[in-house]
Amino acid sequence: MAAAGTVDWLRPRLRLVGGAVLVGTALGLVAGGAVAVFLSLRAVRSVFALGALVLGVGVLGWSGSAMAGRGIETMHRYMDTGSDWTEENSRRAMARVGGAGAGVMLGSGLVEVVMFV
Repeated sequence: MAAAGTVDWLRPRLRLVGGAVLVGTALGLVAGGAVAVFLSLRAVRSVFALGALVLGVGVLGWSGSAMAGRGIETMHRYMDTGSDWTEENSRRAMARVGGAGAGVMLGSGLVEVVMFV
């Protein structure tokens, strides 16, 4: 029974990040292919670097949300800002950003491998 509980907990997270990775991979394939065709094959590395930057922003944002999220939520309640910002929503958004960045890295890497071989 413990394994079923683990799967139930893991499934929505995998769907969230996996969907972002798929979208990022498609974006990386399209962007990497366009850059390779219209500019040069070496420019595909810039698309990979941009994906790495987006992944880094996602990881940094996720960790910042996890670290300071409750304090920011408390500040919003105390100051009565009317904002619906939550730690959970911020972590979810940053997981999507990081997943998309990883997907762009994967897609542009695939373009580079296919073009070189």
